[in-house]
Parts: sequence; structure tokens; C-alpha cells
Amino acid sequence: MRITLRQLAIFIAVADAGSTAAAAPHVALSQSATSAALNELEAVLEARLFDRVGTRLVLNDTGRGLLPQARAVLDGAAAIERDFGLGATAREAGAPSRLRVGASTTIGNYLLPTLIADWQRSRAGAQVEVQIANTGAVAASVARMEVDVGLIEGPCHEPDVVAQPWREEELAIVCAPSHPLLGGDPARRLNVATLRQAAWLLREPGSGTREAVEQALLPHLNALREGLHFGGTEAIKQAAVEGLGFTCLSLAAVQDLVALDRLVRVRTTLPRLKRPLWLVHHRRKQFSRSLAAFIDFCRQG
Repeated sequence: MRITLRQLAIFIAVADAGSTAAAAPHVALSQSATSAALNELEAVLEARLFDRVGTRLVLNDTGRGLLPQARAVLDGAAAIERDFGLGATAREAGAPSRLRVGASTTIGNYLLPTLIADWQRSRAGAQVEVQIANTGAVAASVARMEVDVGLIEGPCHEPDVVAQPWREEELAIVCAPSHPLLGGDPARRLNVATLRQAAWLLREPGSGTREAVEQALLPHLNALREGLHFGGTEAIKQAAVEGLGFTCLSLAAVQDLVALDRLVRVRTTLPRLKRPLWLVHHRRKQFSRSLAAFIDFCRQG
């Protein structure tokens, strides 16, 4: 075999760091040795993996295709070493691995902190690195194997990513208590015709919350009269508080402002609104014992 694990590890380090100089400390080599190893890999593959932009190395389409395969190979090699007790000092052998978890915005802000706290209480010394982004970005990170597992709010459209149902979450329609459509009565029940008059405050395209809201409401309202778009749930909540429109968000995300009477949960003639949450991983991901235990913990929790 002409490709070595060391070459793949250096390729991944350069892809993550953006240059051979920045990658060198992560692979315990000099900049020149890192550059030479990368050149050797490209020579073996007879393909350029990066575009050279000044001093930076930017993955080209060939490199982007290789990156998840390289991560999968190194994951597999690491799993073999763990299973046979190789490649670790006695101190390292007893140390917990660091899990990389991607979470879409609502999950990351409102559900994941409690989940991780419970996880760490159950496993002394457990380490978790969290990346929060919208659903599309998290799924893409899983596809590139930049994170070990993802928790997302909307459908996954990445072909190399396996999505499994995780739990159901309740959605709530909310607005300011003074919104004109309530007619001065926060407990008023609104029908479909009235809801169609509302201006809706929505997340940005690619957000799992937006896709879930559209799937929940469009079968009943046919269309949403769009008001403002925001890149985050907190901004939408504050816009709703200011009376700028209706919004439909995770109940977990709005219950703080509902409890303070700054938002009111709108009573409607619609059925109870729910959405599924998903646990996603790359189809070639090698599960360590720690990762497998974390996934089981998520499912049970």
C-alpha cells in the first residue's frame, strides 16, 4: 500500500489549519517536513488536493472528496488501537476521549446543555466539544466528519449521513400579548383565517426550525405571510415581544418569555404542533466505546 496513515493525518491537519505552517505543530513536524509529506501524498495520488491562494491552502473539489474518506480511515485505525490497547500510555489509556458534537441552534441552546451536564455527571471526566450551527451546516459537518455526531431539528439532505429519530419536540405559536390580532384578549382562540392574516417571523433558509415550521403550518394555512427573517431564535423572540409578528418556535425556546408574560402562547384551532428531532452520523463512522455510549445516553434521555 503506497498511502500511509501518517500522510492522511497530515492531509487532514492541513485541511483543518489552512496551511502547512499552521498544521505542523499539530503533527509534530517542521513546516518543511509537513509540506514534503503533503507533496508526497499528492504525488502518489497523482492529483492536487489544494488550491494555493497566497500562503493559504484551500481544499479543491478532489481534496473535499478525499477528506471524509481520510477521516474514516483514521477513525478505523484508532478504533483498532483502542480495541487492542495499542498506541497509548497508561495515563492516556484511562483518559476519556473528547467527543465532538454538532447541534442545530435550538437544540444547542436549549436542550444540549442539560444533556451534556447529565452525561458528565454520569461519566467522571467526560469531555465534549460542541459546535452550534443551523441544521444544514451541522449535517455538512457530519458529512465531512468534522464532528462525531449531530443533533438536528430538520430533515438531513446529505447522502452520506444516516439520520435516526431522536425525540419529538412541541412547537408553540407565540406573539406579544398586545398584538392586534388578539383583539385585546390574550386567551382568544384564533382560527385559520385569522392566522393567515399574521405576518410571520421566520428563521433563515437552511434552518431546521424554519423547515419544521413550514412543514407544520403550510398544510393548514397553505401559505405564510412572511414578515422579517432572522438568523437566530433569540432575535425572533425579541421581535415578537416588540409586536412585529407571530412566530412558531420550540416550546423550550419560548417558555421563559411566556412565563414572564412578555409573550403569549396563541390558542388556535390547529392540532397540536410537533416536530421530530434527529441524531445523525456519517455512514462510515467508526464508533468508539465513548461515542456509542453517548449515543445510547441521548436515546435514553
